[in-house]
Amino acid sequence: MTDAVQRPRRVLVLGGTAWLGRAIVTELLAGGSDVVCLARGSSGDVPEGATLVRADRTEAGAYDAVASEEWDEVVELAYLTELVGPALDALADSARHWTLVSSVSVYARDDVAGDDESAPLVEPTDPSDYAHAKVLAERATCERLSDRLLVVRPGLIVGPGDGSDRFGYWPARFARGGTVLVPETRQRAVQVVDVRDLAAFVVRAAVRGVVGVVDAVGEPWSFDDVLGLVGEVADARATAEPGGAAAREVVVADDAWLLAHDVRWWAGPRSLPLWLPVEAVGFARRAGVRFRELDGPRTTMRETVERVLDDEVQRGLDRERRSGLPAQLEAALVRELVAGKVSRD
Repeated sequence: MTDAVQRPRRVLVLGGTAWLGRAIVTELLAGGSDVVCLARGSSGDVPEGATLVRADRTEAGAYDAVASEEWDEVVELAYLTELVGPALDALADSARHWTLVSSVSVYARDDVAGDDESAPLVEPTDPSDYAHAKVLAERATCERLSDRLLVVRPGLIVGPGDGSDRFGYWPARFARGGTVLVPETRQRAVQVVDVRDLAAFVVRAAVRGVVGVVDAVGEPWSFDDVLGLVGEVADARATAEPGGAAAREVVVADDAWLLAHDVRWWAGPRSLPLWLPVEAVGFARRAGVRFRELDGPRTTMRETVERVLDDEVQRGLDRERRSGLPAQLEAALVRELVAGKVSRD
């Protein structure tokens, strides 16, 4: 063998201190790569075994410490124009392969189920908009690295450590017991990718030299089946502990009632996470064929829910969250909803 074949792969991760980035770095290290992370380090340190080069990517000279080296792989986790452009200028010519982590939010339509990577994208006019900025990042990167570029478009990324609380809200809420306010789940779907699966795919695809675009999404589930599974997992965990499972009742509110009471879609304060308009039938029903063909998803939904619930218990079921309904607000909404139903009977 040549020395070039025997040496570890040299990988530069632009980021690597936050959730997905750390998972990718951990996977790279497990595979024997020599990993350097360029980041401010404000989200924490890098996994043991990786090298952190501290730099503010908005400042001149941010890439000076890494630009003179040859890289087998560069992984870009950012999407803002002011970060993506300078990184390409400094590193594109020295990278054998480049992976850009984008998002399924780049697609122009979410009302068509079963679309794949060929579906039209939004036309970017506002760089401050998330989807528009992602498209701009893809275009700029493709212009420089078209034949060396893999664009990974994940759906909703889930797993332990998720700071968005979009998925974890439900296992934690069901585990707390009591009366749970849920949206109308008919005609709604949930489609996720486990953070471990996504990280493993990014690493394996880079080693194999995969290029082009891949929607990184798991199989679509009905929202109703996801909540049913969440309930099963929460009950099974509680049954194994002293005191047994907490009593739980589910109360369903329709869209009109929730919106009239300022309960919000999808994520963020006052939201019911994962709840989307019926018209958004395609957002959580993407085809995902290429991801499966490239050996993408491996973790079952049950295993993901179990891991997320364990993490939620460790972090605190009653903690403040970035997404979902606070307990007092949910209780007030339930009282009003139930009182309204009684008065109509």
